[in-house]
Parts: sequence; C-alpha cells; structure tokens
Amino acid sequence: MPRKEPLPNYRASRLTSTPEFGTPTGARSPSLTAPSRIDPVGSSVTYEIVSDAQAFDALVDGWDDLVRAMPRPSPFLLHGWLRAWWKIHRDDDATLQVHVARRDGRLVGAIPLYSSHDRGLTVVRFLGGENSSLADILLAADSGPDVSAALAHRVEQARHDLVDLYGLPSESRLAAALGDGLRLLQRSEAPVLDLRPGWDTVYRAKLSSKRRSMHRKRLSQLGELGAVEVTIARTLDELEPALEDALRLHSARWASRPDGSTFAQPLGPAFQRAALPALAGTGVARIARLLVDGRPAAFRYYFLLEGRMVGNGTGYDAQFASCSPGWLLMLAALEAAASEGADTVEFLGGDEPYKLQFADRLDPLYEAIGLPGSARGKVAATCMVRTIQLRRRLRESERLRRFYYDGLAPVRRARQRLRRVAGSQDP
Repeated sequence: MPRKEPLPNYRASRLTSTPEFGTPTGARSPSLTAPSRIDPVGSSVTYEIVSDAQAFDALVDGWDDLVRAMPRPSPFLLHGWLRAWWKIHRDDDATLQVHVARRDGRLVGAIPLYSSHDRGLTVVRFLGGENSSLADILLAADSGPDVSAALAHRVEQARHDLVDLYGLPSESRLAAALGDGLRLLQRSEAPVLDLRPGWDTVYRAKLSSKRRSMHRKRLSQLGELGAVEVTIARTLDELEPALEDALRLHSARWASRPDGSTFAQPLGPAFQRAALPALAGTGVARIARLLVDGRPAAFRYYFLLEGRMVGNGTGYDAQFASCSPGWLLMLAALEAAASEGADTVEFLGGDEPYKLQFADRLDPLYEAIGLPGSARGKVAATCMVRTIQLRRRLRESERLRRFYYDGLAPVRRARQRLRRVAGSQDP
C-alpha cells in the first residue's frame, strides 16, 4: 500500500527573473562563452553516433550517472524514460542520432537526439520531443569543456535541414557551444522554489496568515464530504494503479482545456504506462493522491532526482473544486518531498498564479532553432521563429488568453470525442 502522508495543518515573496537568455537577433549572451571545439591532443576520448535502438539500450550503463551530474538534473533524460519515449513515439522515418563520448570505454558525454522528416525537411530534435524539459549536453563530472564542444560540433556537422531543440535551460552548454548558429526563444517561465530553509519556514514565508487559515478551512470542508487522506506511491506495485487514477483525473479535468503535458498527447497514456516500469529501478517516481472516502480527488505526479522535486503532471476531480483539492495536494506533496530531502522544486511550465505564489525565482526554458543545412531549412527556421514570437505576443493578451482557454473549449471537447470514436473503431 502507498504510504499515507500526514495532512499539513498549515506571504507571497517577491519574484525575480533570471537575465534574458540570448537576444532577438540570435547573438550569444555575453555570459555564455563557447568553449574550444578542438579535442585535446593525445586525448583518449572517442566519439560516435548511436542510431539504432539496441545500441541505445546498451548505453544504460553509465547514462543515468551523466543525468545526475547535470547542473539541473532532468528526469526526462533518464535512460528508461527516453527508451520508453522512443518505443512509443518513433515514426518509420525517424532515426536516432545520439552523440556519445567515451574515455577509455567509459561513457563521459552524450546528446540525446533524433531526426525525422517534417514537411519534406530533415529536422533534428531532442529525444522526448516537447517534453524534454532541461535537456542539454550530458557530461560526466570529470569531463571538461573540450568534450562538450566536440559533441556540439558533431551536431553542427551532421546532415540535416535544421535543428529544433526544445527545453534548454538558461545556462545551456549546447547553446553556449553552438552560439550564433541558433535562435533562442523563451518558451516557459519555469518557476523554481528553494526548500533549503525547511518546509515549515517556507510554508509560513509563502502563505500569509489569511492563506493559512484558508488552507485549514478547505481541509475542513473536504473532511465534511468524507475521510480525507494523502497517499504517495513510490514502488512499481503502488505506482501503476495510482497512474490509472491519475490518467482518469487528468482526462476529465483537461478535456476542454489546453494542456502541453505528456498526458494530453494522443500517445501520452501509453507512454506514461511504458515509462513507469522503465523507471522502476531509479526510485525517482512519485504519484501523490488526495483521497476522499477512498475516491481520488486529485493527483500530483512528480520526480525526486538529486534533491530536486520535478513536476510531471497534475489534475483533480471538478466535483471537489470548491475545496481546492489540487492546491491542498500540492502543499502535502511539497511537505512530503521536503521530508525526503528535496531542497529545490522545479515547477516547470508557465507562470500560473499558484506557482508564482511559491516560487523564489524564474529560471526559464528555451527553444533553440537554427543550424540550417539547406536553403529550405533556413527559410523554415525563420518561419518557425516568427510563429513562436507571434504566439508569445498573443499569449500576453489577457483577452486572447481567455478566448484560447475558454472560447475554444467546445472545439477541444469535440476533437476529443472524435478521437475516442476513432479509437473505438480501430481493429
């Protein structure tokens, strides 16, 4: 049985943003100096491109050590996660392009990429697609800038029409190494919370006495509807049924609302089911559930990796909306993560108010587009950059945001019904 967690009996701080990464013209940020692209003389480092699934499977030994050594370790780059993603999402025309570096046979660096044909163009992307948050060059702790630069140079020299790399952190090694060849665009604010002071201190600092009183009130209101408990699944036997609850809650909650998470993608449920056993040996996955008389009222799927709590998906039952079950569960999950040693919370995603209420800073994620290898690639890269810039401007309009979230809800519901009908007719 998942362990039951105590229900926490619980001032917005001033938020600061990291400096803008890159410039509108694509020039490199002065703080990101590209290292040398020349391998050191006499180096025992060898490089190769892994292009088939079996060879990628063989990289399991040492891969996750590279992920854990990242400045901002990403669970979305763990070997089991990427292997499951490739199994579920790969197209017939897609090819792995995983650049790896070895020193005396030991894995010391990697860039997890793949290429596919998109409207007649060969496009290189991160494994994980648009869910590759915090993706970057992976380096062993004892590898220097020469390995990073050499790996980046091989990406630059590979045959393609353009690259489209989503999820780069602000201090990206890959962006620094490739410099002016990429256009960098901010895609999400990615709020971050510092848990080092301890949960009790953070709770009182982030929530005013009025908000803490509201917290107790919402718990009391929920308790009037039935017995309330929080459970957190950690083992595979606990995680698999918890995931099914999470998928049901998410589908019901986001049926008519835009959602960019893995859960909302057509293959999202299949991928999440495949990823769980693939991650079983890492011990990083957590699914918290808020139960009312045993009925799931909210879920929060997250990872604990190298002292960081990283979000993967949330949802709640709208029938309990008046009691704010998602907010209540977030507080319980933050407390549980802190008790397990988490000192940082990567909320990821946008600047929603509930995140900003707790965040200490914004550490945005970026999309890098460029390195055109053909005239058509150059034109396509320019069009992609302009489209993303236009979408961002539209997003900043409150009126258009309301239309996007609420006005288009009937269209999204109709599309979901069509997908369900089409799925039921599959042989």
